[in-house]
Amino acid sequence: MQAIIRKKTYDTDDATKLGTKCAGEFGSPEGYEEQLFVTKEGNHFFYGVGGSSSPYAEPAIKTATKKVADAWKKENGIG
Repeated sequence: MQAIIRKKTYDTDDATKLGTKCAGEFGSPEGYEEQLFVTKEGNHFFYGVGGSSSPYAEPAIKTATKKVADAWKKENGIG
């Protein structure tokens, strides 16, 4: 998936995936999968998909600061 946010391109096909978080049960309206990526330029972003009541009811890309990305990695036991 690709999105242009504040004149920067975020593309899951061109970025490096740093980790994945799954929340809830598969098929649950609240369940979702969130992946953290970093671009070649060092910009972090999340890509998520999920159920109708989840933060990712529609597939989406959300930008993240390095501080937020580092906290997410620590919280989820990733590198």
